Amino acid sequence: MSEQITVEELSELMKKAAGVTVAPGELQERSDSGFDALGIDSLGLLGVVGELEKRYGTPLPPDAERCKTPRQFLDLVNGALVAGA
Repeated sequence: MSEQITVEELSELMKKAAGVTVAPGELQERSDSGFDALGIDSLGLLGVVGELEKRYGTPLPPDAERCKTPRQFLDLVNGALVAGA
């Protein structure tokens, strides 16, 4: 699988799975801010992980739900998708 999760897609998933609206531009600017500072708790992030697993039909690394920042999350998830995980 060679797709990459974009900031725009993560923003959409945060709204869908966690009910938190963060514009893609703001998410890009605050990519090193904690998810908690953006209003996403651990259950919200778990919802994002679940949506991505359904969308791509593959489990994500177990550490995905423990990522602290959007940048860390995107790096981990995109690395796993490129590796075919």
